[in-house]
Order: sequence, then structure tokens, then C-alpha cells
Amino acid sequence: MSENCEFTKVLEILGGKWKPSIMYQLFMNGTMRFSELQRSLPEITKKMLTTQLRELEYHDIVHRKIYMQIPPKVEYSMTEHGRSLSPVLMAMNDWGKAHLVHLHELHGEAHSEKDAVSATVNDEIPEVEAK
Repeated sequence: MSENCEFTKVLEILGGKWKPSIMYQLFMNGTMRFSELQRSLPEITKKMLTTQLRELEYHDIVHRKIYMQIPPKVEYSMTEHGRSLSPVLMAMNDWGKAHLVHLHELHGEAHSEKDAVSATVNDEIPEVEAK
């Protein structure tokens, strides 16, 4: 498999509008219930959140723990394999901050403010120690 193919596969697994945001929330907040994740991402639909979580679970990035109780309780957390993405997400976070500065320098305050509203790049993702 060529390097370009591998890169494309990584983008398929981690890319899209919601997966980085879901992983970010789980990195920052630890274990979260479905409803907590949905509240933290108010624009995502229940169906889309379910689909994205299932895909991340399939790739062993997110762990889903089901509690057999009434009412049912499900919690999501990053797996050890998923936590290995911490440096990647930190780099994306750093790039996002630098990009907002770049846009401000390039287009001025109005454009920079528009992008800053939709960006969540002010928080740091916790680093994970390599084993």
C-alpha cells in the first residue's frame, strides 16, 4: 500500500465534521454518557452521533460500555489505542490556533472573528505518556 493510500485511509477513519470534535470532547472530559456528548455538540443529530461513535468504536478508538440497568446507561471513552492519537489532535489544535492568526493577518479582524466563533482550539488536549 502506498503512503498516499495510507494517508487517505487515516482521513477516512478520523476525518469528517464530527469525529475530531467527538474525540476532542472525550479527551477533554474523559468518560461521557451519550446525552453528555450530544449536549457538548449541540448541532449534531442523534443519528449522526450514533453513526460516528459506532465507526470510532469499530476502529478501536472509542470504547462503549453498556450498563444493563433500567433505564439503559451507555458510556463512551477513548481506548488506549485511541489515546495514542493525542499528539495528532494536539498538532491539529496547534495548527488551528496558528491558522486563525494567519487568517487574521491575511484578511483582518472581521474574517478572523468569524472563524474564531466556530473554532474550539483554545483548550489543550492532555498529552498521553508513551509506553
